[in-house]
Amino acid sequence: MEDPRPHQGVRGALERNFGYAWAAGIAMAVATVVFSVVAELPIRDPDAFIPGYIRFPAIVFGAVLLDVVPRLVARARGRFSTYGDTFRELMRERWTRAHCLFALGGVGAWYLTYATFRNLKSFVPFVNTNNWDAELRNIDQFLWFGHDPAVVLHNLFGTGWAAHFFSGVYFVWIGLVPISIAIALVWTRRTTAGSWYVTAVAFDWMLGSAVYLMVPSSGPVYTEAQRGQFESLPHTYNTDLAETLWEDRVAVVGDVFGSGTLQTIAAFPSLHVGIMVTICLIVQYVGLARWIQVISWVFLGLTILATIYLGWHYFVDVIAGAAVGSFTVWIAALATGNHVGLRPKLSRDAEDLVDA
Repeated sequence: MEDPRPHQGVRGALERNFGYAWAAGIAMAVATVVFSVVAELPIRDPDAFIPGYIRFPAIVFGAVLLDVVPRLVARARGRFSTYGDTFRELMRERWTRAHCLFALGGVGAWYLTYATFRNLKSFVPFVNTNNWDAELRNIDQFLWFGHDPAVVLHNLFGTGWAAHFFSGVYFVWIGLVPISIAIALVWTRRTTAGSWYVTAVAFDWMLGSAVYLMVPSSGPVYTEAQRGQFESLPHTYNTDLAETLWEDRVAVVGDVFGSGTLQTIAAFPSLHVGIMVTICLIVQYVGLARWIQVISWVFLGLTILATIYLGWHYFVDVIAGAAVGSFTVWIAALATGNHVGLRPKLSRDAEDLVDA
């Protein structure tokens, strides 16, 4: 059996400080530059309205305030004259230099993988002109005994309230990832847990972008053969999002430099499902409260139904996404020292604890 104690030296430093997440980001950055040069494609900031390098640190900063301010109010007990000293005391307790560097390092590594992922995803139509939608639909119909999964769900849940509900699920997921990253970096008092999760998500982006490039597909809602299946759904936030993403794709394919944006349509695998599986497994391995575990798994189920019901993904995309999410949790466990032998297990080293 492998020694469960944390490794020392360079290997230990890489495990505790997002070294392998940074390595994934650097590898993706190199791939982005190579594809950009060879295929003559522009590299863009994936968040033009509020740049990610501003938005994500802002999320972390807001999380720090949420971490400190309630404690400040509770500890000062209305004595305004003590707020300054109490604030400094809390910052020394909660935000040591080591923990600040931990949070900043995690945000940096995650954003590098996210930004390069978005660019690599946008490159897909130019790098690989094949399309696998027909094959993926055939696999779905084989697995569902000749039926399209989306049609089955429309018949099961109807095309009224369910469309609004699943659109809401999809909307919640969009905000879940940056919020979960902030939680992992700010409120996590055990840095090995935060490092494990952030590294796993970085690996999700890396593996997902690689498969997108190898197996290009658009998803049922964008294919000629299946688009009509979703026309009976009421107008929701999802309708506007689907139209916007298609307009971006048409603009990018038509004029990659003049469009000024990225295209983000790629179906196989479903990273919505992949990252939710990552979240569920990490929550389980870290041993968070039972109610958090239950909510995570329930939301995973709703995410699977939403992605199929709304036409974003084929059922086989869901299977592939779950495989990606599971694999990245395991490989990130090995990369961050959270394992005994080849079995994922949260490191329980006492030196890793920060006072709550």
